[in-house]
Amino acid sequence: MSTAAIEVKKAANGQYKKETFPVLEMTCAACAVSVESMLKSTAGVKDARVNYANQTASVEYDAKQTKPSDLQNSVRAIGYDLVVDVEDPQAVQEEAQRKHYDAVKQRTIWSIILSIPVVVIGMFFMDMPYGTYISMVLTAPVVFYFGRNFFVNAWKQARHGKANMDTLVALSTGIAFVFSVFNTFFPDFWHTKGMHAHVYFEAAAVVVAFISLGKLLEEKAKSNTSSAIKKLMGLQPKTVRAIIDGVEQEIPIAVVKVGYKLQVRPGEKIPVDGVVLSGSSYVDESMISGEPVAVEKKAGEKVFAGTINQKGSFQFEAEKVGGDTILAQIIKMVQQAQGSKAPVQKLVDKIAGIFVPIVIGIAILTFITWMVIGGDNAFTYALLNSVTVLVIACPCALGLATPTAIMVGVGKGAENNILIKDAESLELAHKVNAVILDKTGTITEGKPVVTDFEWSTPGANSIEKKILFTLESQSEHPLAEAVVNSLKSEVINSITLDSFESITARGVKGSVDAKTYFVGNRKLIDENNISVSNHILDLALKSQSEAKTVVYFSDTKSVLAVIAIADKIKSTSKAAINSLQKKGIDVYMLTGDNEQTAKAVASQVGLKHYKAEVLPSDKAQFVKELQAKGKVVAMVGDGINDSHALAEADVSIAMGKGSDIAMDVAKMTLITSDLQSIPKALNLSTKTVMGIKQNLFWAFIYNVIGIPIAAGVLYPVNGFLLDPMIAGAAMAMSSVSVVGNSLRLRSAKI
Repeated sequence: MSTAAIEVKKAANGQYKKETFPVLEMTCAACAVSVESMLKSTAGVKDARVNYANQTASVEYDAKQTKPSDLQNSVRAIGYDLVVDVEDPQAVQEEAQRKHYDAVKQRTIWSIILSIPVVVIGMFFMDMPYGTYISMVLTAPVVFYFGRNFFVNAWKQARHGKANMDTLVALSTGIAFVFSVFNTFFPDFWHTKGMHAHVYFEAAAVVVAFISLGKLLEEKAKSNTSSAIKKLMGLQPKTVRAIIDGVEQEIPIAVVKVGYKLQVRPGEKIPVDGVVLSGSSYVDESMISGEPVAVEKKAGEKVFAGTINQKGSFQFEAEKVGGDTILAQIIKMVQQAQGSKAPVQKLVDKIAGIFVPIVIGIAILTFITWMVIGGDNAFTYALLNSVTVLVIACPCALGLATPTAIMVGVGKGAENNILIKDAESLELAHKVNAVILDKTGTITEGKPVVTDFEWSTPGANSIEKKILFTLESQSEHPLAEAVVNSLKSEVINSITLDSFESITARGVKGSVDAKTYFVGNRKLIDENNISVSNHILDLALKSQSEAKTVVYFSDTKSVLAVIAIADKIKSTSKAAINSLQKKGIDVYMLTGDNEQTAKAVASQVGLKHYKAEVLPSDKAQFVKELQAKGKVVAMVGDGINDSHALAEADVSIAMGKGSDIAMDVAKMTLITSDLQSIPKALNLSTKTVMGIKQNLFWAFIYNVIGIPIAAGVLYPVNGFLLDPMIAGAAMAMSSVSVVGNSLRLRSAKI
């Protein structure tokens, strides 16, 4: 299944296509900045964002002017690569990452093996015969063969006026090696000046070994941050059983097309979305819906990719395949969220982009300063300390701080039935102090059923029932569906209407044989001056006090029937609302229902704030009112009528079983009906942001403290100078510690 996310947008000067490509060969945060800069400077590119943590580039470009190969060539010019025009870019990226990991592993092992004798000679046998020559011979392959990528990448960057982590490593180890070679062959140059000819082969070798080891650990840790994506991808089988010309054949899932007839046996995963043709079974849909109870499937029922068939077997017709399945959409959403940037990351990217040039500047300043104040050993001190500055500086820790935490946070959410569309909403959610809940389908089950059906005069004629049935059949409101289902039991058929009109937030009206009828709420009845008998009124009030919704059916003169409809409150609604209120969050319920029903529902779930008889536009206005009071508002809804309010809210959350437009607008989607996922989402945001802050703190502190010490600021105080070997180890571990801290979120309880 292709993981490239493509979105086409019409533009004045052509057609913009937004596509996500895997990026290969990036080794540090500054690499991501370089790739992003090159992509943005490519002709036809409107915008580009590169995520170092998940190794992807999201590019928006003019498809008429620019081809993916053009983007690829731009990136290749500075030593990286884009995966384009392949059937499965994710597989290509994973294979490339596996090969890269194996290569780094081999380089690390051999670097360490060859560095050990160099360190032993340099530390304990400095005066052994030919010791410096042996060290030089052992160090040369470590620096220039196993560490050749540092030099190659640094040169490619320099050709385009750029610099990255490889630049720092190449400069530091290269200078240390060349200086040591000079001292090995020409020691008399220093002896005549009364100075010892120091060599730093062990520093150059160990720096390469330590940085390689750090990269190895970093690659291993980064692969763990995307475990949620791998689990989701693992839900889809590689092959399927297709019925072709009446014969069952096993074929790759990639060749399945819409309309194929597929066979599913007990215990197998359903490969694509479709509709059951024959047979029956129970299917575990928990990974899609979040509901633990298996769902019965028979002819005409829909099935979804990634769900697990249980005991029965059935045949079904493929309706959505490849990237169109619900599972594929979930995977795409998680990948896009993991690749998106939190607002704080934009500042970090700017810092990472100028970090390497600043460090090189500090190293040059360090060299000049020590040449002035270093005394007899000025050159040695100047060289050693400037090399140490280059070695210890680490932009990787800064670059990894935010994206690794975001990746783990989004993955943790996916594992808990919380789909997060972008990093911004995940970063902002912990600030939420007001939550607005829609009633129907959010607090309640969203499956209304008729409980009472009372006609004003006993024995209503069949024509009136047919008129009511027809009017409600043409309405899209969920309450109308409940009325239709109730009348279906009487085997009532629809009739032809002369006219039909849907009245927003009121109901519907239609005419038959020049006579007009209304179906809707009390406002619709009152606005049309329709009389309501005391008997009907008493029944309505009684139903409303029981948290039931009342629907009136009338002609132009009087109410003909009153219908009481109950929508069961979800078992977890009260606990979820209580949990939010305990956090000090104000929880509001908005509903188009009447005051009495809204009050009864609010009472049952422990809500302090609610508004009844609310129009869709009123919901959006209420969001703005709360924001004007300084509230950070989260809107939770499931219907088309909630979409405007969802768009206005600071954090928008859609119920997974709601309308497509609600899920499209919302920045978070709960793929479960359990409202307990809302406090979980807010807790996840809190823990993710805490991880980001911890990562950034340690990354900044490490560099702020490490670089001055490497430059030798402690020497006048206590004579301490940092060894380049220790600096290399510290640099390597700084990145690993940041990734490790992010990974702690995987085991955190939300």
